[in-house]
Amino acid sequence: MKLHFLLNALLLFSVLTSAQKADFASAEKYRGDNLIPKYGDLAVNANWIEESDIFWYSFKTSAGKNFYYVNSAIKSKQPMFESKFMAAELRKLTYHPYNDLDLPIKDIKFEKKSTTKLTFTVDSIKFLFDITTQKLLIKDTIGKEKKKPSWPVYSSDSTWFAYAKNHNLYIMKAKDKDSVEIQLTTDGERYYSYARNSEDTTRNKKVRANVDWFKNSKKLYVQKQDERKVKDLFVIDVLAQPRPKLETYRYSMPGEQFVPQTELLIFDVATKKRIDVDVKKWKDQTIRVAWSSQKAADKLILIRKDRPLKHLDVCLVNAETGALSVLFSEETWPYFNDEYTRLSVLNEGNDIIWWSERTGWGQLYLYDGKGNLKNQITNGYFVTGRVEQIDTIGRMLYFEAFGREQGVHPYYSMKYKASIDRGGMALITKEGANHSFSMSKSGKYFVDTYSTVDKVPEAVLRDNNGNIILSLEKADISQLYKAGWKMPETIVVKAKDGVTDLYGVMYKPFNFDSTRKYPVISYVYPGPQTESVQYSFTVTGGKNVALAQLGFIVVNFGHRGGSPMRNNYYHTFGYNDLRDYALADDKYGIEQLADRYKFIDINKVGIYGHSGGGFMSTAAILSYPDFYSVAVSSSGNHDNNIYNQWWGETHNGVTQIEKKVGKKGEVKDSLNKKRIEVKDSLSKKKETEISFKGTVENNEDIAKNLKGYLLLTTGDIDNNVHPGNTLRVVDALIKANKRFDFMMLPGQRHAYGNDVPYFDRLMWYYFAEHLLGDYRTNVDLLDFK
Repeated sequence: MKLHFLLNALLLFSVLTSAQKADFASAEKYRGDNLIPKYGDLAVNANWIEESDIFWYSFKTSAGKNFYYVNSAIKSKQPMFESKFMAAELRKLTYHPYNDLDLPIKDIKFEKKSTTKLTFTVDSIKFLFDITTQKLLIKDTIGKEKKKPSWPVYSSDSTWFAYAKNHNLYIMKAKDKDSVEIQLTTDGERYYSYARNSEDTTRNKKVRANVDWFKNSKKLYVQKQDERKVKDLFVIDVLAQPRPKLETYRYSMPGEQFVPQTELLIFDVATKKRIDVDVKKWKDQTIRVAWSSQKAADKLILIRKDRPLKHLDVCLVNAETGALSVLFSEETWPYFNDEYTRLSVLNEGNDIIWWSERTGWGQLYLYDGKGNLKNQITNGYFVTGRVEQIDTIGRMLYFEAFGREQGVHPYYSMKYKASIDRGGMALITKEGANHSFSMSKSGKYFVDTYSTVDKVPEAVLRDNNGNIILSLEKADISQLYKAGWKMPETIVVKAKDGVTDLYGVMYKPFNFDSTRKYPVISYVYPGPQTESVQYSFTVTGGKNVALAQLGFIVVNFGHRGGSPMRNNYYHTFGYNDLRDYALADDKYGIEQLADRYKFIDINKVGIYGHSGGGFMSTAAILSYPDFYSVAVSSSGNHDNNIYNQWWGETHNGVTQIEKKVGKKGEVKDSLNKKRIEVKDSLSKKKETEISFKGTVENNEDIAKNLKGYLLLTTGDIDNNVHPGNTLRVVDALIKANKRFDFMMLPGQRHAYGNDVPYFDRLMWYYFAEHLLGDYRTNVDLLDFK
């Protein structure tokens, strides 16, 4: 009896022990690259033929790839050709066999003014095909195509092109063998350049210019950056041959004195006249040209913002004289939403559609060409997003909006139309899902692929009222199901304030056992410009599906201060608190999920993220060291004081400091015949000196709090989030005498390129070791590649 009891106990112990082993084979099986052969296309990409209501598309399922031809007006969908027939015709003409299930047809282009004749390429041969007669001919044999030069910037009518050389601007006539180059400027230099790459060091070489042409090709304009005083930043490419190479680039940081200054110049092609537009208003302002006149080259509209991003002007520029006038202005707090703040210009500048958060919710407004508000196009407690298309003849606007429909997920992109002049929104995609939009130029029809994270994508053709004209496709994921793949689940939790809903997704192991306890891992990206949560259908969930298969519950939900799809309060919640604003919501959300689902082990909590998510995951384990056990943080902007100026100053704030100083003047030293500078002590006049200060809380300041396991990684030539962000945390951890792990990926920039699979496995191993206690050696795990 004792022996029987002992054997049972040993068996139970063996089962419990084996249950905690990470399932690396499943993680590898369901990693993104390995799933690609198991599903086809997930959306219809409609290619509209010129001005017609006819389009074509290709679509791949487990039965093969087919090409379709759709005539919206007569509600007709038909194959452009039968694949077996096309494979046979290609064989006849080329003597080469082709797989009819996956024809290598590329570069489909319809002939001008034809909706039935098209060309395409296979290998090095261009073919001509007639859909009506089903005749296939060889049109041309394509030799080794010469790479087109990238430096010319052609005018709209292709009669001229512009380029830069030695940082100055030139133009030449196109297709004219006797054409000579015309130099328009002489003031260009490195970091004050007319070249797109202001750091270019080549001499007497044509490079691409940073120019835009007016539609009628009679003028061009330049938004020229002066970065001569901006300080350098460096990375070292240790893999460069034959010696490591130093990369130097200009990079402004929050609160710095010297930041890029933008100028606007206009050039007349016929007269070579140059106009320097006086755009100055605020110190260290930014400007962006949003529109140029289409018929006459006589107007530009630009957006001008102050450095703290609290004041904005929409300005009209007279392209003949350079005179600038303010059409209308806005003031906001804490900053303007760069994701959606934009304008659309109609009727040669006489109508301006403007997006604004002046009510706290992004809405669309119509102004006339003189800056007078004509009407509010949309109105309500929801957020409008992208303008999808404008019917200028019917004066109808097509756009997306979020959170308007009761009972519909507030992050789903729902499509609407509204009269530009009368307003009055109408919903044209009624299914509660994320919708896409591709409309014919006539504005009569659009193609919509819609899905949710737990609903397979469907593509339909609709009329402009949203009625379904044709069902086009439904994604084929049958092979995924056969491989054991399952959909994730949607989740909703409360923010730490107890009232704000946070939306997300939960990923489980596909062999999920509800009687087990699973460690939980939170995948995070705090925003503030977006929330990295999947709301459309996803096969991989980024890295989350594979990670869950190791034996984890992986959760991914938003936090206050994230998405601009909610409202101004929600997406600016983290202002002046860039390090910590999302942390309490993440912790509280996980705690709610553990209360709701007994299979979540609240004593084993991991967290990971990349870039802003790397910043947040490290901040989380340092701020709540008794809650988070393990963090994997890749390429985090851990010290936003050395990240880019725009990010830190926009989302954390920058203070404008005004200081009265004595006015300086000059007097002449009659003895030495020199001019000397003195303070005007006799005058009471004072000048205002403006400077800016912006500091952001960083992760190195709290490194001493580390208790759990932290893996830090970065690419050594990351010129987006500089490696110094990670190394400063490394240094602080060393000084605090903390045990941690760190890996530098040689030759990699911000996204890790070819090292992504290696990093994925490295993360698997780390979580397996410290959340599951699976310390099998790396040699054993290489078998699962």
